[in-house]
Order: sequence, then structure tokens, then C-alpha cells
Amino acid sequence: MKIMIVRKFLHSFKYAIEGIKQVMVEQNFRFDLMMVFIVVVAGVFTGLSQLEWIILIVVMAIMLSLEMMNTAIERVVDLASPGIHPLAKAAKDIAAGAVLVFACASVIIGILIFIPKWINLWD
Repeated sequence: MKIMIVRKFLHSFKYAIEGIKQVMVEQNFRFDLMMVFIVVVAGVFTGLSQLEWIILIVVMAIMLSLEMMNTAIERVVDLASPGIHPLAKAAKDIAAGAVLVFACASVIIGILIFIPKWINLWD
């Protein structure tokens, strides 16, 4: 019985990795990954505190996860409504809007963390 539970648990990782592979073809997700890379490099060179790293890691993880949820919603809507339907469009637009709201918040958080440190470099 325990072997079955462990096997099922390990299969869940396989499915999750497959989901990550599938979202990698999405242009917006690849853009988000590029931004994560830039933020990490900037963070390394800026000398962020542990708390600042924690904040940025959480923000980056939420951003990538939200982009994945948006992609999942788009695919389910496309499956359920292959034709053009106002409710299908609204669902996709709302999911994309959620990503945009968090992306804007992420930029503000990044500005609040990085700009003061960069200004202090010149003092």
C-alpha cells in the first residue's frame, strides 16, 4: 500500500514537469523567465539582503505560477469553446488581466527594492 502511495506521489512530479515543459512554448512565459534571469543577475550585483531575496523569490514564483494558470485557463476555454464566444473571450481576458495586475505590482516591488540601493551607489 505504501509503495502505491509513493509511486502516485512521484508520478505527480512527472505530470508537473510535463506541465512546465508545455508552458515553455508560450512567448509570455519565456519573457517572464528572461525577466527572472535579469532580476537575479541584478540582485547578485546589487547585493540584496536576505529579506529582499525572499521577497523577490516569492514575487517571481507567483508571477511564473500565475502565467502558468493563465495558460491553463486559456487552453481549457479553447477546449470548451472552440468557436468565438463572448464569455470565452471574457474568461481569457480576465485571466490575462490578473497576470497584468501582478506584473505591474512586481515592477513596483522591484523598483522599491532596487532603486534605493542603486541611488546609494552614487552617494
